[in-house]
Amino acid sequence: MKKTILLLSAAFITVASASAQEGKPSVKIFSNFNYDMSTEEDENAFKAFEIKRAYLGYSYKIDDQFSTEITFDVGKNEEGSSYTAFLKIASLQWKACDELSINFGMVGTKNFKFMEGAWGRRYVEKSALDKYKWASSADVGVTADYTFSDKISLDAQVINGEGFNKLQASNGLFRGGLGLTYKVNESLSLRVQQDLSPRSSYDDMSASQTITTGAISYTSNNITIGAETNMMRNSGNVKDAEQDMMSIYGAYKMSDKYTVFARHDDASKTNKEGSFTVYGIERKMAKGVTVALNLQSWTDSAEGSEAENTLFLNLEYKF
Repeated sequence: MKKTILLLSAAFITVASASAQEGKPSVKIFSNFNYDMSTEEDENAFKAFEIKRAYLGYSYKIDDQFSTEITFDVGKNEEGSSYTAFLKIASLQWKACDELSINFGMVGTKNFKFMEGAWGRRYVEKSALDKYKWASSADVGVTADYTFSDKISLDAQVINGEGFNKLQASNGLFRGGLGLTYKVNESLSLRVQQDLSPRSSYDDMSASQTITTGAISYTSNNITIGAETNMMRNSGNVKDAEQDMMSIYGAYKMSDKYTVFARHDDASKTNKEGSFTVYGIERKMAKGVTVALNLQSWTDSAEGSEAENTLFLNLEYKF
């Protein structure tokens, strides 16, 4: 695996260097130091340096209508013992007209891009739908974006539904989605989205799973506030199984360099059965370099549960 990653990196650098004037290479890395603030008697207490993710990307504009993009995602496996490289994005974009663009291949999904942009700190933590694995950030399929006006845009997707690091399921059922974004003014935007995962069997206990999302984002010169509510019905294609989740987040820019931020997720009505809170301060060190000192807390829904607190120093560097 180490040899694969080294070869991948070398190939990426070679291609990027040879085509630097024709295309646009990009690199983004998420790393952190974290310290479990549990008592010393807690056998699960830990402290560690981590490299969570490294993205190696390259985009190229073929002509006025067509462009292409490729991104490799290098991250730790579930055991955290080694790194695995996945092909995350390999898409062709067709700008059919000024209003319509279509992406085909391994594409970025539409489920939580709006909320991820409002949250704005992917290097600290994933947005809610991504964190609790209700949707994947990329998948094989086709997406389309249509702009009706400066205020209203519509997007749609048909994807395999298994995510970018899994093969399509044997049943071959696609996952679909339709979203509408309304820009009220320069500061306020609204979004609604419906996601559908068809059932693979037609017995009395099965039904198509739906995820309905409503989100709002407000941004002024110094303040950013966002909120989302997500409702999953027929969870896992089990009839009448339900999950609900809410996330709110905000940030205040104190200066050109410093921003304080906070977020709270209510995931008590999901399979995770708990709540997540993070708050901290972020500093822009240089162009492409950002660091955030923050405290992350998880509390189980069970009565009397104590919060599990972890101190993080997160770092994002990109070019």
